[in-house]
Amino acid sequence: MNILNPKISQKIMNAIFILSGIATLLILIIILGYILVKGLPVVNLEFLLGEPIDSGESGGIFPMIISSIYVVLIAAVIATPLGVGAAIYMSEYATNQKIIKFIRFGSETLASIPSIVFGLFGLAFFVVFLQLGWSILSAGLVLAIMAIPTIFQVAEVTLTSIPDSYKEGSYGLGATKWQTIYSVVLPAAIPGIITGVILAMTRAISEAAAVMYAVGSALTVPISIFDPGRPLPLHLYVLATEGISLDNAYGTAAVLVIIVLVLTIITNFVVDRYQRKMMGR
Repeated sequence: MNILNPKISQKIMNAIFILSGIATLLILIIILGYILVKGLPVVNLEFLLGEPIDSGESGGIFPMIISSIYVVLIAAVIATPLGVGAAIYMSEYATNQKIIKFIRFGSETLASIPSIVFGLFGLAFFVVFLQLGWSILSAGLVLAIMAIPTIFQVAEVTLTSIPDSYKEGSYGLGATKWQTIYSVVLPAAIPGIITGVILAMTRAISEAAAVMYAVGSALTVPISIFDPGRPLPLHLYVLATEGISLDNAYGTAAVLVIIVLVLTIITNFVVDRYQRKMMGR
């Protein structure tokens, strides 16, 4: 016996879902608004293009921006082909269910490991064992390992959602399996793959714990990938926890938020244009 009329229960659930969406949006607006209100007054050309003075108490964050770009580019270049390649194998080639379950279990486990553990692994393996030292390269490799599960999982879901009719049409024209994957499946899956890469990179660009043991903490602009650096999240962490300058900490946080927002907006625009082009609009 139903306690509530179906129409009433439907209205109640609709209201709950709408309120949940509004609450999520409000939390996002409050967090971003607070950071931007506190940080934007600090942000100017001198802050963006200057070098830190007195350990960041004054001056700018230009070396930190360059360090962040280097680290994220290295992570993207390494993690993207590995993650997408693993997803292609899982969706197109893997047939042994035990191997499939093992790979998925490994990916889920890797994604759930705390970032500080990745940082300690980077210190022990890349910095000490491989003797790469505290460098941009060591930090990029750590972030690449962190990014692989996200790229792999999103790419696999995207690839498996491609209609079989696409592949059947390609096979009907005499294409091989690899030609079908390269010419039909991957182009159709590019929007989803790009989304996975951006999700992974936005997480990577905001990681402090994962890179603090691998990148060093140099306040100068890194010339090569073998130089130490200090990415934006690590600089923010140092400024805030050591009480060096809360104003500059808020300014750094505002720049970090703006970078993530810009990357997200540009990615959505590019993906939307690509999808329209693929659909002939």
